[in-house]
Amino acid sequence: MDANKKILVVEDEKNIALVLAYNIKKEGYDCDVAYDGETGLNMALAGGYDLILLDIMLPKMTGFEVCEHIRYKSQVPIIFVTAREEEKDRILGLETGADDYVTKPFSFKELMARIRANIRRSSGEVAKSAAAAFAGTSITVGELVIDREHYSVTKNGEPIELSKKDYDFILFLAENVGVAYSREDLLERIWGYDDYYGDIRTVDVTVSRLRKKIENDPARPEYLLTKRGVGYFLCKR
Repeated sequence: MDANKKILVVEDEKNIALVLAYNIKKEGYDCDVAYDGETGLNMALAGGYDLILLDIMLPKMTGFEVCEHIRYKSQVPIIFVTAREEEKDRILGLETGADDYVTKPFSFKELMARIRANIRRSSGEVAKSAAAAFAGTSITVGELVIDREHYSVTKNGEPIELSKKDYDFILFLAENVGVAYSREDLLERIWGYDDYYGDIRTVDVTVSRLRKKIENDPARPEYLLTKRGVGYFLCKR
């Protein structure tokens, strides 16, 4: 149990918001609710939350706008919970900095599994031990340099703007360069989900987004490659 962890629900449909808050509290978390984007953003920026559940279609500000503003100041885990299930919405949600995307209707058991996984990873039990082991070092893969100390990636000396999840993804593959991992493995290792609760489309969207940022030609990748029948890997070049 993640004692004393606090979750913010930003949802304009009051019945859904109250049901979410009630069940989240039953799981032992503290929970606040905001019914519009502007209020949700102000509450999120005030701090103190360990995770944010965010709808897209909100009064005053969209969930996309709220997420983007939060990401300027905070890396708190954000999960979109929305009725919008088109691929373009999922891509936009992840590109604005969300950690995950859940479509309505959803299983509350599944949602809680994702909440726990994101809070656990954000709390950094694994990340902190890895950071301690590798502090002050970097990994070079071709023209890419992954700097563990500053949590940054450059290509030919030019910084590449990445979300925290993008950085975690490329760092993991760089630490295991040349090794191909299935989508299910990546969901478990990067997102902390098992293959029952994870959505492999999240991995594919992340790979597509990263290729646009690190490849000279995303249609003909040289770094982030696919091994047919296995999964994704970072090429040593």
